Amino acid sequence: MNDLLPSHLETVRLRVINRMAALLESQTRSKIFGNSLNALVKEVHGEVIADLRQLVAMSDATDLSVRLEHAVQACERLDGTLDLLLDERQRQWHRNGNYVRATMQEFNQTLSDLASSLIEKSLFERQSKVLERIILSHENISHWKEFVQEILADFHAIFPFNFFYIAFAEEHGLSLFLYYLGDFSDELKKNARDMLSKQMLVNLALSSDAPLDIEEFVIKIDQPVNNNSDAVRMITVAVPEHTPKLAGVLGVAYVASGELSPQEESVVRSILSVMVMVVGSSKLLSRTLTELEYYAMHDPLTGLYNRRHFNNILEYEIGRSERHGHEFSLLMLDLDDFKDINDTYGHAAGDEALCGVAEILRTQVRKGDLAARIGGDEFTIILMETGCTGATTVASTLGKTLREHVFTTSDGKNFHLTISIGIATYPVDANNNTDMLAGADVAMYRAKELGKDSVCTLDALQGRVAISRITRDKAENLREALQQDRITPYYHSIVNCQTGELYACETLARLVEPNGDIVSAGAFIEAMEKYGLGRELDRVMLRKAFAAKQACLLSGAPDTKIFLNLSAQEIQERGILGYAEELCHALGIPPQCVVFEILERDAIGDMTNMRKFLTHLRQKGFAFALDDFGSGYNSFHYLRELQFEYVKIDGAFVRNILNSKVDYALVHNLSRLCQDLGILTVAEFVENQAILDALKAMGINYAQGFHISMPSRDMPLR
Repeated sequence: MNDLLPSHLETVRLRVINRMAALLESQTRSKIFGNSLNALVKEVHGEVIADLRQLVAMSDATDLSVRLEHAVQACERLDGTLDLLLDERQRQWHRNGNYVRATMQEFNQTLSDLASSLIEKSLFERQSKVLERIILSHENISHWKEFVQEILADFHAIFPFNFFYIAFAEEHGLSLFLYYLGDFSDELKKNARDMLSKQMLVNLALSSDAPLDIEEFVIKIDQPVNNNSDAVRMITVAVPEHTPKLAGVLGVAYVASGELSPQEESVVRSILSVMVMVVGSSKLLSRTLTELEYYAMHDPLTGLYNRRHFNNILEYEIGRSERHGHEFSLLMLDLDDFKDINDTYGHAAGDEALCGVAEILRTQVRKGDLAARIGGDEFTIILMETGCTGATTVASTLGKTLREHVFTTSDGKNFHLTISIGIATYPVDANNNTDMLAGADVAMYRAKELGKDSVCTLDALQGRVAISRITRDKAENLREALQQDRITPYYHSIVNCQTGELYACETLARLVEPNGDIVSAGAFIEAMEKYGLGRELDRVMLRKAFAAKQACLLSGAPDTKIFLNLSAQEIQERGILGYAEELCHALGIPPQCVVFEILERDAIGDMTNMRKFLTHLRQKGFAFALDDFGSGYNSFHYLRELQFEYVKIDGAFVRNILNSKVDYALVHNLSRLCQDLGILTVAEFVENQAILDALKAMGINYAQGFHISMPSRDMPLR
């Protein structure tokens, strides 16, 4: 205790105790002296009284005798008074002695209590300096074991402990980190290691035969060490239970001959509390950072590299191959019909299958090559220093291995997977990462077009990447035009073949370039379909065409019909019919004058939804025309299964009816068939009067084409 008491308080304590002790000693001596003096006085009084009594007995004089008797009585009274005085003095001495002793004990206890609760100022200052250095930076967290050594060296100046240990319960067993504060003997290290290992297994509720992972560190301390292993004491602090995913114990061990005072143990536990924070947080953050670094580069499901790391390596490999004049190949892999696996067996089975595919890729590629998962069921492989021939061999082997692999669901059902692979080779096919990815992607989709479960190289698809890029550029141009309201309708007249009178007009989309140039729909229709822009385009065309139709009706023009093209997506009930109905109601346009048309190839792609679409369309009062009729493989089947108000005969047949007996017969017979079924016919691509006359003779109802009129910005009135 005295070692921890501030020096000035210890001086005061010793000074007060010494003075109190001197006071007690003086009081005791005075007491002894008073007792001796009292005894002497009584002895003298006794002798005087005895002599006086003899004189009284020998004296005959009455007066003298009386006086002597008075003197004897006075001496006796004086003795009695002196006895009373001494008794009171004894009582006072006893009381004062007790008071002084109680005061000394109380003062000593007060200082003892103060010593147990105070730490000298320099101790606080040293602790503050140590705490100021505890900064959980990325570097300190990453190298937390070394960080702990720096802190322990500072803490050793506060309390000279001999060992510091950290124990964590890991999945594989016990991890024990031992720090020796000084250069101890091998025997003491072994004893400490054995003792701590056994104790930590018990504290962390681990099996006695659990695997041990022990790391030892020696921290150089400029102080002599005590190698007495029999006097090792331990103090431990557990990692808080609420700390997630971290169970452990921290502690210090020290060699000492006596017990620690409460103040010393408080200092030690404060050290451990700080170290629990430092070590626990550092280890947890280190583990978290490690996981984050791993998942920053890896796919969490399969463990393969992810898209981000793949892109970095692809860019790096292009630069490396350029410097060294190497070839390398990129494989783009996509599982065939993988959605069926998820739909049939569940997503858990799908995830297991993806992990199985990843394992096959890992076993089939060489060290140094890179396999990555870049999407749901899309994978890539970079084959270093490998040309197209070698890449094709690897791809074929992968396809064969996967084809022969049997996947099993949790309930014991077996299934197989196949894969389509596209190959692009640097620098033959592309010389930058964008073109490499685009090329491999185009080749992969071509492999699917060829029947799936196959391999396709980019050299067999010259120009496809450029075409794909052009289509993408057109899509972006269309998207921008929609945002800037640069889509405008043009109107193409449809006339009655027999009378030549205006019957209707077809609404055609045109894109107005910023410089004023007009782009026809044929230039961007493919981009619209590929990138799903049809829905927005359809609504723009409906809104503008209906506004033009309203203007015509208000001007008193004849009530002609208006044909509007719809994209294939609208068959999926995207709400276009409801939108058209609202416009009709708002603008006062009769639904009966509106005819929606869809290409035959789009209409037949989803017969079930097409039936529903036609039912809803007619319920709202609209009519329907099947465009490009005759271009499909089984047009008669569609006429039997679906009901149409109009069919527009494919212009490829119409334009050649004067030169081809086959085309003439087809158009003629289609006309007769539709007449028998009560379906009105519209012939497209009427380019001269002779074709119009021939159509009229066949009984075709209506016609349109450049011979009749050119598409115009203004809706025709007659």
